[in-house]
Amino acid sequence: MRIVLKLFAGLLLIFLLLVVCWNWRPASVPVVAVQGPMPAGFIWGVSSSAFQSEGGDVDSNWNRYNDRTPGQDRYGRSVDFRHRYRDDIELARTLGINTYRIGISWARIEPKKGQYDETELAYYDDLILALKQAGIAPLITLDHFTYPGWVLEQGAWSNPQTTADFVAYTRLIAQRYHADVHLWITFNEAAFFMAGEAGARKLGLHGILDMRRNLIRAHRQAYGVIHALDAQARVTSNIVWMGDHLRDAPLRWLTDWMFLDAVEDKCDVIAIDYYASDVVAVLKVGKHWKWPPDPPGLYRALKMLKAQYPGKPLLIAETGMATENGKPREDGIKREDVLRDGVYWTQHAREDGVKVIGYMVWSLTDNFEWGSYTPRFGLYTVNALTDPTLARIPTAAVPAYQQIIRDGGVGADYRPVLAQ
Repeated sequence: MRIVLKLFAGLLLIFLLLVVCWNWRPASVPVVAVQGPMPAGFIWGVSSSAFQSEGGDVDSNWNRYNDRTPGQDRYGRSVDFRHRYRDDIELARTLGINTYRIGISWARIEPKKGQYDETELAYYDDLILALKQAGIAPLITLDHFTYPGWVLEQGAWSNPQTTADFVAYTRLIAQRYHADVHLWITFNEAAFFMAGEAGARKLGLHGILDMRRNLIRAHRQAYGVIHALDAQARVTSNIVWMGDHLRDAPLRWLTDWMFLDAVEDKCDVIAIDYYASDVVAVLKVGKHWKWPPDPPGLYRALKMLKAQYPGKPLLIAETGMATENGKPREDGIKREDVLRDGVYWTQHAREDGVKVIGYMVWSLTDNFEWGSYTPRFGLYTVNALTDPTLARIPTAAVPAYQQIIRDGGVGADYRPVLAQ
């Protein structure tokens, strides 16, 4: 969910006031022994985005935003995934994962309209080849909040021309990789994408509505492009879980629900990013490392999504927990406990009839969290601002995830650590 929270808070102020007035409280969930491991073919993975991890002087909207925004950490090399991807893939392989969510940087491969950078396309060719060689399936995200500078100059997503340009970019990528990639995300967290753009570009209501309309059209058309090349492909757009009490709330069109409802017939999978059970609590505390993890809320989220979108398989496309520069959290909560608890509640939901097909951790390494390197989500920590070697340092969550994957989940004797 990593976006500049103050931008989102401003956009949703009235909405949140209405929600707070409801004084909503979640129901507790019974703690029971899980019956067995996840089935063969269950997706165990890690997630990343191109911009946040690759680094480099690429002319994208977010490179420009970062350059002009005082007080932000400078993007620079990020964690240099662009040149260290083979080493990171080896780390991923040793975890035991079978799927790695990567991003394609539209700005990197099409720096000028209609002109494609063959060197950068060759990089993505080799990235996908390296994943295949490691026995890891790639999941591609086509747009994770970023796009080329020339798209920004033409009005970005408020301009319907951007829909046509995005579909052309999608066609290029799908033609190139459809034989090796069978799981696709068009847009990451559409509502938060709009919120970030509204703040960065000072969009008014009409600009936001234009962006919403064009994103919906782009997803629907991209879905058709991918399926024309691979009828068995699974295409989706992941949403941020914001709380089940917001599903029918006033101004719900400002949430990811509005986007998902508009494209649900063009989603083969319902994909969610889960960091907390309630966006109100997240915005109240502000800092990523103070977000209140609520693994039982993941069970509630999955049950609600099953009821809302019957028959659709569900994918946890991101989930994780941040620390402040890798320091222990003030609340004492540990990443490895959140990880085990999250897997427990996912197993519980599946055994209660929810068709969950995968669990993907954000993220393999720390990265650039939209203006700051302070929030650390990585299974491997990286001191991007102070360590010129950008060494990958394992956290205690690494052996925890390795054990989970080896066992296909947590055991029958496991009980959640975090209270409801």
